[in-house]
Parts: sequence; C-alpha cells; structure tokens
Amino acid sequence: VSLQMMKHAWDNYKRYAWGLNELKPISKQGHSSNLFGNIQGATIVDALDTLYIMEMKEEFKEAKEWVEKNLDFNVNAEISVFEVNIRFVGGLLSAYYLSGEEVFRKKAVELGEKLLPAFNTPTGIPWALLNIKSGIGRNWPWASGGSSILAEFGTLHLEFVHLSHLSGNPIFAEKVMNIRKVLNRLDKPEGLYPNYLNPSSGQWGQHHVSIGGLGDSFYEYLLKAWLMSDKTDEEGKKMYYDAVQAIETHLIRKSSGGLTYIAEWKGGLLEHKMGHLTCFAGGMFALGADGAPSDKTGHHIELGAEIARTCHESYDRTSMKLGPEAFRFDGGVEAIATRQNEKYYILRPEVIETYMYMWRLTHDPKYRQWGWEAVEALEKHCRVDGGYSGIRDVYNNHESHDDVQQSFFLSETLKYLYLLFSEDDLLPFEHWVFNTEAHPLPVLHKEDGSKEENQK
Repeated sequence: VSLQMMKHAWDNYKRYAWGLNELKPISKQGHSSNLFGNIQGATIVDALDTLYIMEMKEEFKEAKEWVEKNLDFNVNAEISVFEVNIRFVGGLLSAYYLSGEEVFRKKAVELGEKLLPAFNTPTGIPWALLNIKSGIGRNWPWASGGSSILAEFGTLHLEFVHLSHLSGNPIFAEKVMNIRKVLNRLDKPEGLYPNYLNPSSGQWGQHHVSIGGLGDSFYEYLLKAWLMSDKTDEEGKKMYYDAVQAIETHLIRKSSGGLTYIAEWKGGLLEHKMGHLTCFAGGMFALGADGAPSDKTGHHIELGAEIARTCHESYDRTSMKLGPEAFRFDGGVEAIATRQNEKYYILRPEVIETYMYMWRLTHDPKYRQWGWEAVEALEKHCRVDGGYSGIRDVYNNHESHDDVQQSFFLSETLKYLYLLFSEDDLLPFEHWVFNTEAHPLPVLHKEDGSKEENQK
C-alpha cells in the first residue's frame, strides 16, 4: 500500500510541480518554502532513496536525470543550513550509497563545500541561515539572544562524517567534531542541554530544554554517531547515555491516567506538553537499548514502548485518528491538543518512525496494527486528487486541508511505513543508520575504509 501511496504522491508532484520544491495538491501547483532559498527540487532529492528502495526504477531514473541536468547550488539565496543538510545532503548521500551513481556523490560533496562558510563564527558553532553565494551567515531573528539552535547545529554530524569519508577531505568531520568539543566544555544545567547557544560568546541562551522541536535530533545524532562509527565513537555514546539519564530525571513524567510523556523544561519549570516531533524519541530509546549501561536494556525498550503508546493515544483521541502537532497533560486533559494552533497534522513521520523501530526491535504485532490505522487515516483524510495534503484540525469531522505535500512525506512517512511492513533484512540496522530525514547512511566499519554500497 505504501508503494501505491508513493506512486500517487510522486506522480502528482511530477504532473503539477516537477522541478519545484514541493507540491500544492489542491491548487495543483508548486510550493516554495523559504527554507531552501532558490535551490529547487527538494521533493526529488528527498524522495530518491525511497524510489530506489521501493524499486520504482523508471521514476528513480527520471529523478536522477533531473539531478544531473538541473540541480543547481549556484543560487543567490539564503538557506536553512539544517534543512538543506538533512534533506539535500542526506538525500544525495543515500542515493549514492544505494545506487553507486557517481553524480550523487559529486553533488553531495559540492553542496557540503557550499555549507562550510556557515561555520565561520568565533566558536565554530554554525549559523542557522547562510547565503550560499556570498557565504554570509546569520541566525533566526526570533532565537534567544542571537543564538544558534541545538537541533540545527547538532544535526550535521552524520552527513558531515560521510562527506569526509567520500571526499577524502577531513574538514567536514573536523567541523562537526568541534561542535562537540564546545558542548563538552560547557556547564549543563542539571545535565540538560538548553536549546539555544550563542555562536559568538559560546554561552547558552535561555535555559529551555526540549526533546521536541529545537532539541530533538541533537540527541538522536549522538546515539546514531556511535552506531554509525561501528560503536567506536565513545564520546558520542557517553554524551547520549548521560543526556538520556538527565532527560529521565527531569523531563519524563507519567500522567494520572498512566501515560508516559516527555515534558518541556523552561528554566527549571516543566511545561506538560509533548510535540508530535518528540514522538521520534520512542524509536530512539529502543534503538539505543542495546548499548545502554548496566542491564538497562529492558528499561530503554520499555521506555520506547511507553512513548509509542502515548503517541498512539494522541492519534486515537482525535476524530481523524491522526495526531496533532502538540498535545498536553494538564487540567485533566491527557494526550489532547488544547490550543487551536496545535491541532494541525502536516503529514509528519515521527509516530510511524517509532512504530517501525518498535516493530523491528520487538516484533510485537500491535505496532503494525497501529501503522495500519495511520495508513487508513492518511488515505481517508489526507489523500486528495492531486496528492496528499496536511490537515488543519484533526479533531474536526470534516477536512480543512493545508494544501502542502511536504517533501518529508515521501522521504520519511512513506519510507517508514514501507519498512514497517517489510522484512527486517531490508536496510538492516547493523549496516544502516537513518539520518533524521530517514535517509539511510551505511555504518562505517573500522577494518575497511572502503565504501559500503553493496551491503544492501
């Protein structure tokens, strides 16, 4: 089914928005997000590996030809370093490792080089935004005290290590190892990592901590850096398990109804809210269970299962059986969005991602059942003539569509669904680590510095 869904999403993108970043499935035209500046083709690059894995050979070939002829980084525009890294660099790297086609390696390294000026700050903590023509960077104007954001500068590691591996140029890996050095030197409030860090002073901004947006993928990349290094990156491992310990102590709570959730921390005060983005953490805890300290393996799996259950409840308690952007545990409310601006669903993958990890690591059939519920809800409420659209209010009985088919729907949501219903030997965890946009990157084995394309 995810194959037919992919076909519907891709064919309509091709029909109405080919070469543009994303599709507006109701207006049947292209959608441009300012995150990518004037770089085009986000959906194509993000979907390459999904097309390859699903054996959509014709479509993969057309996508590859578009990349060869039209993917151009010589644009005078400001881009999000984080988004361009996870979607474009990640997408190109995976396409290369899966297909062995040189054009993808070449483009990935070329783009990596264009991102390097973002690190030209006093501390080496990169800017959030970069003009890739002029090399001038800056931070989001809304970010606390001119700070860079933990989830953004903390989500470059996997891709940049591979860029060094594929280009033979150590600069990429050096840049991201330096970020770690800065973080390790700093005092962490209660062992927690605030979401804001000033790239000039090297000091934390506001003491806000979140495993949802602004923090999320930093933690994921600590664990995955260790896994991707064939478990040799001891620093990444230690940072991850120490962080999880602090998260358990300060952020993980149980509601009166018995649902485990991860709250947000604001200068020592807890906000009892959990974002859809935070739901990825169930899969992360389970993935990290195997390396957990002193017999805590079962505990981490259990934690993953609890988060998966809570996130499933957030879906189940809506009319549409699709989860809201954020849900709360306060004032007698549990796993429900209480604010209008948190009731939307934009085709996000995090809950399905956690189902996929939990399925692979436990083989409990309920995860496939929950995944199937999500498929039915997507087909019923998000599928439109011209593709798939997000929803403005999941508690409503009739759809109000937002008219965007996000590139991550093809890259992540549909890929995780496909993997959830596939055999474990498709992209096995011992050989592949998924970047935060679900792009598989090979584990770099110690003994061979050589390439790992054939480990499929």
